[in-house]
Amino acid sequence: MTCDPIARVRRFNRAVTSEVGALDSSFLGRGRPLGAARVLNSIGRGQSDVAVIRDCLGLDSGLMSRLLRSLEEEGLIETVPNAEDARRRIVRLTENGRSEFQAYEALSNAQAEGFLARHRRPEELLRAMDMIASSLKRDQIVIEETDPRHEDARYCLSEYYGELARRFEKGFDVSLSRDPDAKDMIRPRGAFLVAMSDGLPIGCVGLKGGGGEVAEIKRLWVAPSARGLGLATRLMTAVETIAGELSVKLLRLDTNGALSEAQQLYRGSGWVEIDRFNDDPYPDTFFEKRL
Repeated sequence: MTCDPIARVRRFNRAVTSEVGALDSSFLGRGRPLGAARVLNSIGRGQSDVAVIRDCLGLDSGLMSRLLRSLEEEGLIETVPNAEDARRRIVRLTENGRSEFQAYEALSNAQAEGFLARHRRPEELLRAMDMIASSLKRDQIVIEETDPRHEDARYCLSEYYGELARRFEKGFDVSLSRDPDAKDMIRPRGAFLVAMSDGLPIGCVGLKGGGGEVAEIKRLWVAPSARGLGLATRLMTAVETIAGELSVKLLRLDTNGALSEAQQLYRGSGWVEIDRFNDDPYPDTFFEKRL
């Protein structure tokens, strides 16, 4: 029984449900259940469209209406018609609502700090949490085009460079690579994509163009916690679509033999191995794909 996978999953579910107080009638001691607290949190974090909040939280219309009504009766929120579409409603926090949101934030942060403090290896615990969250929210991972200088993009690139430094036999120094600042991965020359999971950047890929019909795919990376979910394929499909929008006819990329999983992805998705096409010191294998 103890080694049964189903029993282990259910043990995990019970532990999390109990530890976070999911079934408490007064979540974190603030006098209302978790459902109402989650709605308040969504509004406090900038969401305002009632339908969007409902969909993000996976609530049916009836339950959403009851939760909003209870928060309104407490004087924590107010709802008004959408100025652009009277059929939709906008919700915002009152002054008391903002205070309550901040109280929840402080308590939730303290709870999270407590979880980590109880483990001798908090980084391992965080990695496990990231993997579980990415898996459970797989269908909610979104791919967004962003500036490669944005903090989410810079985080992904930093993690990518760090992984290359660990995996390459001679390490990795991005300053020796072409276009280290990714300035050619911005429209109209190129593009940069980041995969986001509930506010956490978990993957990226860049399209480096020169304004012509040939461009390169660069900086494909997926966080270890999100591997095995098909995200690398999604990123490649998305960046190839953008390349087509920019009238690119031929895509190229380079990689290193240490990244065997990347080579497997390319070979299985229509890329053809070609001769070396640059003098970058790190790659040893080169591919191209006609769109």
